[in-house]
Amino acid sequence: MVAQRNTCVKHSIETDMAKRARAGTVYDPATMRLKLANPTEYGDLINWPLTQPLLDWSLPSMHKVLGLHRHVVRMIETPDATFVVKELPDHLAEREYRLLRSLADDELPVAAVIGVVTARDDDADALLITRFLEYSLPYRVLLSGRGLRVPYLGERLLDALAVLLVRLHLAGYFWGDCSLSNTLFRRDADALAAYIIDVETSEHHPSLSDGQRALDLEIATENVAGDLTDLQMGGQLADGIDPIETALAISVRYEQLWRELTVVEEFNAEETFRVDQRMRRLHDLGFDAAELELVSGSEGRTVKLVPRVVEHGFHSDKLRSMTGIHAGENQARRLLNDIRRYGTTLEDRTGKKVREGAAAGRWMEDRFEPTIAALPADLVGSLEPAELYHQVLEHRWLLSEAAGTDVGLAETIESYVASVLQLVQSERHAMRAPPTQEIPVVNPVDAPETGTAS
Repeated sequence: MVAQRNTCVKHSIETDMAKRARAGTVYDPATMRLKLANPTEYGDLINWPLTQPLLDWSLPSMHKVLGLHRHVVRMIETPDATFVVKELPDHLAEREYRLLRSLADDELPVAAVIGVVTARDDDADALLITRFLEYSLPYRVLLSGRGLRVPYLGERLLDALAVLLVRLHLAGYFWGDCSLSNTLFRRDADALAAYIIDVETSEHHPSLSDGQRALDLEIATENVAGDLTDLQMGGQLADGIDPIETALAISVRYEQLWRELTVVEEFNAEETFRVDQRMRRLHDLGFDAAELELVSGSEGRTVKLVPRVVEHGFHSDKLRSMTGIHAGENQARRLLNDIRRYGTTLEDRTGKKVREGAAAGRWMEDRFEPTIAALPADLVGSLEPAELYHQVLEHRWLLSEAAGTDVGLAETIESYVASVLQLVQSERHAMRAPPTQEIPVVNPVDAPETGTAS
């Protein structure tokens, strides 16, 4: 199926090349290859100057990208989507394209890959095109506290990174270069969710050995210490953060989560309630066991509980199926609780039992959509809708606590806009660098190919 899609793209490109040739434009398809993951949706990318060095592009709405980069990187905004284009050697671009697609197929948190351009003129490096992750924040913004008054979440960053590394390892991915620089973060209620954006050194295996996991964790600790030290030396690290102690804490958080998700429990055969207890603990962490194995002891008196397939997204999947809202795991948990409370309110009003699905529909019409619609149009895009709704709920709770009585939604929104939302620097495109800022390219050499970790 992929081969068929790529063939269609090649044909459309060659047709476009012929039109350009007739118009006098030099564009040689024989030396360039473009692969698109979704040609139907992103076919317009063939109109970009794909044969030119990325530094020479002058597309409208093109921006530099915050941070230090090994390669030339640019952000390009279009009416339908925003993209990130990176220039790197052909073999690395092809490899990263395949790995990013594999990560997406396994439903892991990753920037969506759109296409790869190789075999460009004059031995120019390839182009890797990904879709920009809206509302994502780089660690430099998070840990300096710049503009993050809604609230500051720097202390939750390592929890998010540990969860990401565990999820990758459960799926058989060796990262090879886990660092804050290769990760983006998005608000998830009072927590953060981490996304992998650079997999040049990654590998995919059926499963990882303890040695592979330990090596990846060691690399992560060293890289995070380096990232934080650089930030500290530049005077950009928030007070109270020790780079070394913070980096070492990753291993502790990782191991705690890994044990909870993978440990084999043994208990008395009559204590089957412990299966439910284990499932509840997994759900509280945002995970679900798609498959469990119960193994009886030799004398039939004990039972072993063995998690076989553990997946993340228990609450977000449920919210999406009920409402269509895409949200982070913690955001989804908060919104689901609000749906349940609203369902109870409906039952009190009508005296009848209200099914969860029906309550979710009424909640969308009566609570969620009116709340988002009541926010100022010029500010509502500053944060994701699910995050906005969560923060309005938090603000209402704080106002009600202070007043000693329930504060109405209209009063809450007025107060939230005035005291919080107006102070927010929009996080939709927080990675966009100011036009005058020079973004250095560090170590602009080909990254070595990695061998298999052991």
